[in-house]
Amino acid sequence: MDYEQEQKLIQEIRRYVTDTLPLSHMSDEELEEKVEQIVAQRTAGRYLSIQQRLDIIQQVYSSIRGLGILDSIMNDDSITEVMINGHENIFIEKNGRLIKLDQQFESQRRLEDVIQRIVGLAGREVNQANPICDTRLADGSRVNVVLPPIALCGPTLTIRKFSKTPMTIEKLIQYGSITREIADVLELLVKAKYNIFIAGGTGSGKTTFLNALSNYIPKDERIITIEDSAELQITGVENLVSLETRNANASGAGEITIRDLIKSSLRMRPERIVVGEVRGGEALDMLQAMNTGHDGSLSTGHANSTEDMLSRLETMVLQGSAGLPLEAIRQQIASAVDIIIHLSRLRDKSRKTMEITEVVGYENGQIVLNPLYQFVEDEKSTLTKVSGSLKRTENKMINTNKLRLSGIYREI
Repeated sequence: MDYEQEQKLIQEIRRYVTDTLPLSHMSDEELEEKVEQIVAQRTAGRYLSIQQRLDIIQQVYSSIRGLGILDSIMNDDSITEVMINGHENIFIEKNGRLIKLDQQFESQRRLEDVIQRIVGLAGREVNQANPICDTRLADGSRVNVVLPPIALCGPTLTIRKFSKTPMTIEKLIQYGSITREIADVLELLVKAKYNIFIAGGTGSGKTTFLNALSNYIPKDERIITIEDSAELQITGVENLVSLETRNANASGAGEITIRDLIKSSLRMRPERIVVGEVRGGEALDMLQAMNTGHDGSLSTGHANSTEDMLSRLETMVLQGSAGLPLEAIRQQIASAVDIIIHLSRLRDKSRKTMEITEVVGYENGQIVLNPLYQFVEDEKSTLTKVSGSLKRTENKMINTNKLRLSGIYREI
């Protein structure tokens, strides 16, 4: 049985099931059992492998109670991202490469039903009046939805899949992103409550790195995490509060922003504030929190270099408070941020840590940086494969007072 015949059979069985069975009175198990029987009857005269038969049963069941063809995609652990541009175009990211799938939703209406199910499960809403929505699946996968007329190619759904196993520093070492020596240094910096900013482009692994780094936070501290859609996996911390933003409802009320959550978190006696990503006016509140005794804060931001992250932070602060002079903003950034870790996705699609830089202070109208580690390519690098490692620069770390206050007298 070829793909087209299989899809035709799935649609026939689905139509029969929805037209004849009392779905509202059936449990998931009863429905699955009934679908199994119907598939067995309809395919009695044809040769089908056991896998094909199971796939047909799963697809019919998923199209009624699940997320349709999305279920099989989400069950594949090697897929890291799913991009659906209208009901006919499904792309996935697998092993760092983008691939277009042969599969498609049977209609735009079916894709819209799946989107409404995803959004509804998270207690959010998306419609023509409110056509953009950020949410997450039950397993924590990050979801972005854009509906027509904003999306011209039809309903657009992007899913950043949630790893079932939390990212650890050990895995980053294994993947070659950092070395054991650098991991030990980062552990000391986190424990000594340095304010660390992770910068990088889209898909460079910022949230992954933040997740790994956050697991160095001592387990007896009170941590507040703030995200657009909760995806951090901090393990072993009992005193953990996870906060998530909320979109406005259809009448434009009830919106809760990252800025609102940062302000609220300051009244929750946090020892650490971890902000998933800053991208607007909330940067000012984040910097003020770092400057008012909430050391050890961690966050990420979109930028193509360490210097670019600083200028992006300046722009973000201006979004939140347009009247502030640039000099005051730079002084705020210089005194709040201690370390910037820059990540990048390179030409061979590998993710690497490119630079670890210390923010030293503010002099002559500029923020002074002190690069501690920089990625250097070696002779094995080619146009298609990047080879190299993070190398220690000759610069000594200057601001070591937090290390001393923590009782750490090791030189970095």
